[in-house]
Amino acid sequence: ARAGCFILRNPVDSCVQHASDMSEHEVNTERVEVESRGVNHVEGGWPKDVNPQEVEQTIRFRKKVEKDENYINTITHLGTLMEHCVKQNNAIDIYEEYFTEEEMADVEDEPPSAKVINVLRDPNVTKRTATRLSWHPDTCKKLAVAYSSLEFQRNVKDMSFDSYIWDLENPNKPELVLKPSSPLVSLEYNPKDSHVLVGGCYNGQMAYWDTRKGGLPVDVSTVEVSHRDPVYGAVWLQSKTGTECFSASTDGQVLWWDIRKLSEPTETLVLDITRKGLLENALGAIALEFEPTMPTKFMVGTEQGIVIACNRKAKTPAEKITSTYSGHHGPVYALARNPFCPKIFLTVGDWTARIWSEEIKESSIMWTK
Repeated sequence: ARAGCFILRNPVDSCVQHASDMSEHEVNTERVEVESRGVNHVEGGWPKDVNPQEVEQTIRFRKKVEKDENYINTITHLGTLMEHCVKQNNAIDIYEEYFTEEEMADVEDEPPSAKVINVLRDPNVTKRTATRLSWHPDTCKKLAVAYSSLEFQRNVKDMSFDSYIWDLENPNKPELVLKPSSPLVSLEYNPKDSHVLVGGCYNGQMAYWDTRKGGLPVDVSTVEVSHRDPVYGAVWLQSKTGTECFSASTDGQVLWWDIRKLSEPTETLVLDITRKGLLENALGAIALEFEPTMPTKFMVGTEQGIVIACNRKAKTPAEKITSTYSGHHGPVYALARNPFCPKIFLTVGDWTARIWSEEIKESSIMWTK
């Protein structure tokens, strides 16, 4: 280059870096790779050939999988991982005082009481007794109530025969009016199908309703084969069809029914404790008890104060009455087994409640004054 063809830079500013340039350092965190994935999760992870709506198929598939060794190992392995995660949420300081500054408010010793939420009144001018209540088996938001006047020959000419299903959300007007041919004394929701109810009438007939079909009974038993007195108890049995029930009345009979064919009872038992099966000796039934976990046994509380334990599957009529318990003076109005200890049962009558043990026939084991 020729002299004088360049310009001197003044001043000169230059920097020198001795350490190597850094691209990564231990304070840099690892980057998280994020990706979105979707899965159409309708019902469980069923394979293509199993239809989750088919109960049979799913049960068969489950049984097959549960026998698989690999499945058991996987579950036990995942169980421990899961438990660890769950336990992490449970680690708390049990001695920690959260509200130290709050003064303890003096709690008044109030007597225990229950608050009235709803009152369901008989909508008719002439009021009748509510003879039976049955809760809707699934929601408990509905209540079926049977109404009738049990005073002999006091049925006034204009007295209504109707019973009602009430929706507790709307207590002013019944959800459905049940219209029997004679007033209902008993009424029970079917535990398997909550649209179906069975009712026992004042004149001894049995009727059943399907709420999807309205307020008129779907079928009624004929007078000739029915009870001759009011049906004080009607109970659904545990059966595959869910259509079987039995009833008891002060005429001294227990009758079994299948609501698909109410033309005649499927079975009859006369409550004659001399075990001769004579209707003139029979004791009148007022209360009926059936515990589904003991499907062959049931109990009847009678007008005469005697509780009769029966076995439905006994071969002869005499063996059907297994034992009797006497102690009440006057009708047994209520009868219930202890749900946790079914050998113990409770009866109510003559202003006392008595607790009995099935094994002790001589007397009750406890009673109120």
